[in-house]
Amino acid sequence: MKLLQVDFEYQGALGDEMSKALVGLAESINQEEGLIWKIWTENESDKLGGGIYLFEDEVSAKSYLEMHTARLKGMGVPNVRGLVFDINIPLTQINKGPVFKGGTV
Repeated sequence: MKLLQVDFEYQGALGDEMSKALVGLAESINQEEGLIWKIWTENESDKLGGGIYLFEDEVSAKSYLEMHTARLKGMGVPNVRGLVFDINIPLTQINKGPVFKGGTV
């Protein structure tokens, strides 16, 4: 499994307004190859949007990052930061991190 962290400057609506406006996008993300889950992130004071994603493998994570970066740039977002991380499973289990499908790795 691989964790993908993405953030970017975001000048659009946040909170409830963002939730209503981006339902279709959220639903389409569920269809991405290798995606296990996504947590949407927003920081109104710093005007940042983004997400934390869990993918089955590095190929899926990097493929999604490439596609998503192009999509965001097409929407006028010039700078997208994306980082792919390994997960330390033993420590994550201690802290009840939601990285398990059906309770198993």
